[in-house]
Amino acid sequence: MVAQNAGMPATPADLIDVDEVIGKYYDVVPDPSVPEQRVIFGTSGHRGSSLKTSFNEAHIVAITQAIAEYRKAAGVTGPLYIGRDTHALSLPAWKTAIEVLVANGVRVRIDSRDDYTPTPVVSQAILTHNRAADGTQRFEGADLADGIVVTPSHNPPTDGGFKYDPVTGGPAPSEVTNAIANRANELLGDFKSVKRVPFEQAIKSDLVERFDFREHYVDDLKNVIDFDVIRNSGVRLGIDPLGGASVNYWPLINEKYGLNIGVIRPEVDPTWRFMTIDHDGKIRMDPSSQYAMKGLVDELNAGAWDKYDLVGGTDPDADRHGIVCPNWGVMNPNHYLAVCVEYLFGGNRPDWPAGAGVGKTLVSSSLIDRVAAAIDAHVVEVPVGFKWFVDPLFTGEVAFGGEESSGMSFLRFNGRVWTTDKDGLIPDLLAAEITGKTGKNPAQLHQEQVERFGESWYSRIDTPTTLEQKQKFANLNADDVTATTLGGEDITAILTKAPGNDAPIGGIKVVTEDNWFAARPSGTENIYKVYAESFVSPETLDSVLDEATQVVDNALGE
Repeated sequence: MVAQNAGMPATPADLIDVDEVIGKYYDVVPDPSVPEQRVIFGTSGHRGSSLKTSFNEAHIVAITQAIAEYRKAAGVTGPLYIGRDTHALSLPAWKTAIEVLVANGVRVRIDSRDDYTPTPVVSQAILTHNRAADGTQRFEGADLADGIVVTPSHNPPTDGGFKYDPVTGGPAPSEVTNAIANRANELLGDFKSVKRVPFEQAIKSDLVERFDFREHYVDDLKNVIDFDVIRNSGVRLGIDPLGGASVNYWPLINEKYGLNIGVIRPEVDPTWRFMTIDHDGKIRMDPSSQYAMKGLVDELNAGAWDKYDLVGGTDPDADRHGIVCPNWGVMNPNHYLAVCVEYLFGGNRPDWPAGAGVGKTLVSSSLIDRVAAAIDAHVVEVPVGFKWFVDPLFTGEVAFGGEESSGMSFLRFNGRVWTTDKDGLIPDLLAAEITGKTGKNPAQLHQEQVERFGESWYSRIDTPTTLEQKQKFANLNADDVTATTLGGEDITAILTKAPGNDAPIGGIKVVTEDNWFAARPSGTENIYKVYAESFVSPETLDSVLDEATQVVDNALGE
């Protein structure tokens, strides 16, 4: 269901009271006996709201102490790079974390300009710090670095988020996040006993080191994006940072590489009053959502397209991207992923490892599979969550990792790892490179792919469920599916493990020649998500979604 106000400008009633959100961060103390108030690490760290007693000072004290203990036990002795985005809760949580880290004797590297720091920038800083002299990555030895990013990503203004990146520079694997969360919950009820150094004292400590994240990242971009192509073609790229952490990065990129980049809506406002409402009636800074981006699209269609050939967007921590093209609007992330795959693997990265695959999550479009097959690139299909691309990007098993929720990263020109977390800046820059190199924007190239591989229709729906039902998902197997057809076609595969790495998907995927659906529970909410795609028709997609719900209900014994 799409909310009635989806795509409409935010009203005063939609805006948060910033003082209330920050005040409750400090004033409200969670009760560890209440499940919703405990520390819960989803696919990208702990997220919550101070208004719901799920993201408060106690949570951050406990999580940071747990991280300090974990890194000590793991022998991580180098600096911890810490960044934050523009959410109202990010600065308070960043300060709390520094208080605890300094008290634990951890060397902390913060932005030298006291500015926001995007998620991919922290990943790139960790990886370059941990790089050996021969360009390979180190995972053992002295002075290895790790990091924290204080961000709830594209979530609403009420929310806060806190995620840990180990020495691999990307989302921590489940065994690490589970250990940190368990320890944090042990500390939560007695968080005031955790040792801290008052912030004004901590920030002056010799343990806190200034680091120019922006210069370090922007100077390195030349090793992953062909700026000569962009500059020589004269492509005019507009960027909407959506009030997020990338806002001050684009002017430096523009200046350093002599480009034609214009920053649209450069204001930073923790209420995000300039946004249009997302699909569910909330302010959500998702650069791939047609509803969240409607205000920008309307502005472009009203005359701003005279300034740009295409426009990119990033979310508050810049780990997600969005691509907007003239006469098209916001591209479906799946469609842009397929365009990127054909361009990158089609001869434009000749020094990538021979045989490196295309990484995709199992809920991403099958259009990617069809494109990959046409250019003799093999697909490595993994469960949902960018953490599954961390090791394959290091080893060169995949040269590109992409997910349907507009997350992506890919290797440097020389075939070495760039980031192991999602990077929202390089897809926007790659769109300009693709346009400059081919003379066609990504939407036009998508249309050409449709002519060759067929048109598909894709959707995701969320269905309320119970905690008990969510737990049943982990035990599903192919025998639990009794249906033999889906969308009028014979079922060819029933998956509970990802084909690319044999890892459990936490749910089920059912496949036919031209249709599929996947169902999995949310890591943070009592819902399960059904993703579906059909290469037949919109009506068939509707049928697949209906049948998927019945299949899941039957499999769960409902």
